[in-house]
Amino acid sequence: MDHGDKLTFGNQTLEGRSTPGHTHGCMTYVCYEHEMAFTGDALMIRGCGRTDFQQGNASRLYDSVHSQIFTMPDNFKLYTAHDYKGRTLTTVEEEKKFNPRLTQTKEKFVEIMNNLNLSPPKFIDKAVPANLVCGIFDP
Repeated sequence: MDHGDKLTFGNQTLEGRSTPGHTHGCMTYVCYEHEMAFTGDALMIRGCGRTDFQQGNASRLYDSVHSQIFTMPDNFKLYTAHDYKGRTLTTVEEEKKFNPRLTQTKEKFVEIMNNLNLSPPKFIDKAVPANLVCGIFDP
């Protein structure tokens, strides 16, 4: 899906919103009928996806979350891809108030993300480049 595309199944519709930054292809899927969204790893409960993957970018992630997720109504429920503490649900309002990274200024957020000092992902060197996944070879 591309940004703004709609996927209809039965009587449900999801709108795709591009939310890159964790990775280039991150998407958030919004269901207006149920006042909910699925954020993947762009936004996690009281956190966000790391930005040191291929094509990750902290500045871009901040912009994505603030323009595509935090602009939804405060009562919208947010379901993230996973949570390391067993939580399954948050809201736009909660994350705008309590997310320790994304409540910072953009400059502070970028500084935090660039200094996480996380171990490199185990299989990052084995990942297939996006241009090969799409069937295009363009080194």
